[in-house]
Amino acid sequence: MLNYFCKQPLWECTRTLAAVAQGREAADTVIRGARLVNVCTAEVLDDIDVAIACGRIAYVGPNAEHCIGEGTRVIEAAGQVIAPGFLDGHIHVESSMMGAGEYARAVLPHGTVGIYWDPHEVCNVLGLEGVKVMMEDAARTPLKAMVTTPSCVPAVPGFEDTGAFVGPEEIAESMTWDGVVGLGEMMNFPGVLAGTDHAHGELAATLAADKVITGHYSVPETDRGLNAYVACGVRCCHESTRAEDVLAKMRLGQYAQLRYGSAWLDLPQLAAAITETGIDTRFANLISDDTHPHTLVAEGHLDYILRMAVGLGIPVVTAIQMMTINTATCFRMEHELGSITPGKCADIVFLDNLEDLNVTRTMIDGEVVAENGQITFELAPFDYPAWVTHSMHPGRAITPDTFRVEAPAGTPDGDAVTVRAIELLPGSVPDREAHVALTVRDGALESDLGQDVLKTFVFERHHETGSFGVGFTKGFGIKRGAMASTVAHDAHNLLVVGTNDEDMALAANTLAEAGGGMVVVADGEVLGLVELPIAGLMNDLSAPQMSEKVHHLEQMWAEIGCTMPSPFMTMALIPLACLPELRLTNRGLVDCTTFSFVDLFVDENAAQ
Repeated sequence: MLNYFCKQPLWECTRTLAAVAQGREAADTVIRGARLVNVCTAEVLDDIDVAIACGRIAYVGPNAEHCIGEGTRVIEAAGQVIAPGFLDGHIHVESSMMGAGEYARAVLPHGTVGIYWDPHEVCNVLGLEGVKVMMEDAARTPLKAMVTTPSCVPAVPGFEDTGAFVGPEEIAESMTWDGVVGLGEMMNFPGVLAGTDHAHGELAATLAADKVITGHYSVPETDRGLNAYVACGVRCCHESTRAEDVLAKMRLGQYAQLRYGSAWLDLPQLAAAITETGIDTRFANLISDDTHPHTLVAEGHLDYILRMAVGLGIPVVTAIQMMTINTATCFRMEHELGSITPGKCADIVFLDNLEDLNVTRTMIDGEVVAENGQITFELAPFDYPAWVTHSMHPGRAITPDTFRVEAPAGTPDGDAVTVRAIELLPGSVPDREAHVALTVRDGALESDLGQDVLKTFVFERHHETGSFGVGFTKGFGIKRGAMASTVAHDAHNLLVVGTNDEDMALAANTLAEAGGGMVVVADGEVLGLVELPIAGLMNDLSAPQMSEKVHHLEQMWAEIGCTMPSPFMTMALIPLACLPELRLTNRGLVDCTTFSFVDLFVDENAAQ
């Protein structure tokens, strides 16, 4: 399986590597005069040469002149820094809103050589057949796109309707695929702790295939529950929001993945686990999780996270270890990836220096794949099947009347009714359950801009059931208009939030006609639209083109009053029923601390 990601398996080239290292055969490539970040010993070594053959490293030392022959390509590093190529230990490509090929084009110039990719977004819409299509797109590029099969389709069974289903049998079958290295984030930690057949069947299928289970333990509990979760073989987790979560996981031998993406900005809170403790950091990774195209274009990918980590006080070599050797070891691939040492794949990033950390060149399997911010290979547009680009099936007409929220029967106009509202926190994954008093008007409840409370609907869009859930959200700060998105984790149904019924209907119908996407409308006018016709999640445009569209959409969010960073990414978590505290799916409001449906209206007598 692993050699699917290497130019040539090691067993086929041991003689060549031995001969090149000793000078009996010429290397394909020699890097001369570099400063080497040795992640094995946490050293920076000056004036190092590296010889490459068969896409692998044959020699690392002070002088590789003996490896240079007539056909050897020599790259003069001239004192630049070389480090192992960067590995993202947890990423959802779909959150870039681009297909896998365009995503590779965007991240390779930033030193990313490999990703451990959980395509559960596309899987929730199109199933494992959709995952196969994405893998075909990725395979056209040099990027090592290593797949962890989505484990939670749906995220928490019984609480939402998705476009597909994945269970233990499907997991077992996928573990035989080339390119699959493990199980995607096991968000159904309640099922793991409760011992359900579904959750443990998926764990067993992965462990039986001797592959890695990736985790998602999103509650601030670090004793019995976390021990139980780790004991089941869950090797890593990216859902730490406190430094104590990071420490607890690492102390139990679980890899803590410190996240810094476009909206989930946890690293500043988590860095203290590294900078203030003096602990061994071998069980720490740096990951992005979700990165939208504007971030990729304006800031970068793992190089951006590296600069942020160093700026927060994490030593630069430690930070590089956290996205190279540590990540490879987490996925039990350190014998092939993650270090510039003999026998390993020649995946190398060139940096101008260890202060600015700007990537100047990226090599994969000994070939230069990006230089000075540009890829060095051709990439034709990918031909998506029609069923991938036609995924909007709401099964009902959506009109302004659809968004009427009836007050409890018999409630007089002018009286207040207390409702449960989802209170969103900027830059944070968890939300809070808020109780808000809304005034009944004409027998119904409306958005209350004075309290920053907005109507919120989730429509099932996969099987034409016509079902929808109703709720209210708090925290966006918008003063007019409506927003809608088919990027709505993880079922990716049609999510609509707004101040008035007419704009909400316009937003919903605009996306139905576009084949999916994200939209902002106000006063009967579409202000910003990002079309995402590929599964309702992605477009086939380039990163700069998508960045421009997304940036315009962000400006339109601000135009209607929103001050939240990356608001559409925070909005997209409203339906994710595996995250605390309160979520809304097409089936209704879910209390994600007790994992039970709750009523929109608060029974104040029961609360007393």
